[in-house]
Amino acid sequence: MLVVNLVNGVEVRLFSVKRARSELPQVDGLELVASQLIDVVASAGVVLDQSDLVFKSSPGAAQLGLIANGKLVHLALKDLVEQARAKAVAVEIETEIETGLNKDQTWIHAKAVQFGDRYVMLLVDDLTESKKLEDTRRDFVANVSHELKTPIGAISLLAEAITGATEDPVAVTRFAQSLQKESQRLANIVQELIQLSRVQGANLADTIDVVDLGTVIADAIDRNQLLANQNNIRLVSEIENSITLQGDYEMLVTAVRNLIENAILYSEPGGQVGVRVKVVHDVAEVTVTDSGIGIPESEQERIFERFYRVDPSRSRQTGGTGLGLSIVKHAASHHKGEIRIFSKVGVGSTFTLRLPVNASEEE
Repeated sequence: MLVVNLVNGVEVRLFSVKRARSELPQVDGLELVASQLIDVVASAGVVLDQSDLVFKSSPGAAQLGLIANGKLVHLALKDLVEQARAKAVAVEIETEIETGLNKDQTWIHAKAVQFGDRYVMLLVDDLTESKKLEDTRRDFVANVSHELKTPIGAISLLAEAITGATEDPVAVTRFAQSLQKESQRLANIVQELIQLSRVQGANLADTIDVVDLGTVIADAIDRNQLLANQNNIRLVSEIENSITLQGDYEMLVTAVRNLIENAILYSEPGGQVGVRVKVVHDVAEVTVTDSGIGIPESEQERIFERFYRVDPSRSRQTGGTGLGLSIVKHAASHHKGEIRIFSKVGVGSTFTLRLPVNASEEE
């Protein structure tokens, strides 16, 4: 409504306040809420208008590669938004999409919900790492079940055989020896599972101390001496002066012991396993070298996986569990170090445990 007044002969035009306010640009309340939510949610978020154009998006949406040129990129997400509009309820999916320049496969959980008549909010969480962890856990449980099943089954059969051979002392002795071997194999698996669990869940801040690597090597060799004698393997060591670092003594002894044990088990009788320690550019290198069967290059990427064996039949003969090198890898990681391998089939292998001498987990 227009009101005209004369004030001192001057015409003054006044618009109705109600109408004037209605003619100002309006901010949709839901639009404002959606915008604010996008700014605070942890998920990758996108708000789409009625034309399915991006009205608002979070940085995570761009990082995950969900949008390009103001639109959603992936067909699965477009379909989800369409379902949210059609059903007027929240809808969600778990699916795999391609992201990045390399078209990496990324597992996501996506949820879409309609805001009013115009807007749809899409929230996307990257599940790739959790999927990998779940797959790893599932594989681990399956592997443990398989590894335990073999010696447990053998023990059961041997116990039954002993029961049925009470009148044959020679057979009883033979079965008892096999029973002892399978029992030891089972004990080794359980022991190394416990060690792996401790290493994976360790907090170095609770156990860190000044560690002398010379003492670590001497202890690791001592714990392997009986095995070396049984396999006719000579153990030799060379330590460059006194080398100390911040670390967990028992964890480091276990790691080096596993490397030496592995070298012994995969060497031929009469061979030699050498252990050397030196410092190169503030990094202590513990090198374990054998003249054994060697590891094919195609296998070297996988030998640090739990329960992976290059030669399963040899592992059964030697009692290897397939966990030793995995423990070494985790121990190195806890000490901000790494494990390297150089190997040639028929010549032997060299494992190098590299540990920074001036670093700790507290840094």
